[in-house]
Amino acid sequence: MPSEPAYPVTSRIKSLIRMVPDFPSPGIRFRDVMGLVEDPEGLEEATETLTRRFAPEAPDAVAGIDARGFIFGVPVAQRLGVGFVPVRKAGKLPGEVVGVDYALEYGTGRLEMQTGSIREGMRVLLIDDLVATGGSAAAAIELIRGMKGEIVGAGFVVELPELPGRKRLEALDVEVFALCTFFDADP
Repeated sequence: MPSEPAYPVTSRIKSLIRMVPDFPSPGIRFRDVMGLVEDPEGLEEATETLTRRFAPEAPDAVAGIDARGFIFGVPVAQRLGVGFVPVRKAGKLPGEVVGVDYALEYGTGRLEMQTGSIREGMRVLLIDDLVATGGSAAAAIELIRGMKGEIVGAGFVVELPELPGRKRLEALDVEVFALCTFFDADP
């Protein structure tokens, strides 16, 4: 079980995230962060907490995973005073790209980044809305490290601790921070 976050998160954030049964496929209990995004105070709290947590790591850039990672990653990057690097689904970026295939909890996917978007030695903070199996985050880490970037941490709004995402990322020597957790039995 994950430890409690060192940065207190109010129940407001968790209350704004709803469970959608059987999406995107039967048996999946999807945690939808759009209620949080639609709530200015909740979004502010999430952004500020992620920013405060990772400011001491002094990242040179924030990378966000397509597409909800963009929603949280861009304002964190702005507050940290660094650039934002998109990690996109296949075929969405112009120019030369590098890509990695990965397994999802409900299928497979491919993530890509523009060649040169991470320079050697850059300290990169990875942001996404949710960590479950860790497949997309591990793929993004592989891409960033393949460009010789250094991962300073991975921040998420939601963690599903009954799935192996945290352990998978920690096995890659990446610190994981999540604003809130949901167990399968949680409504």
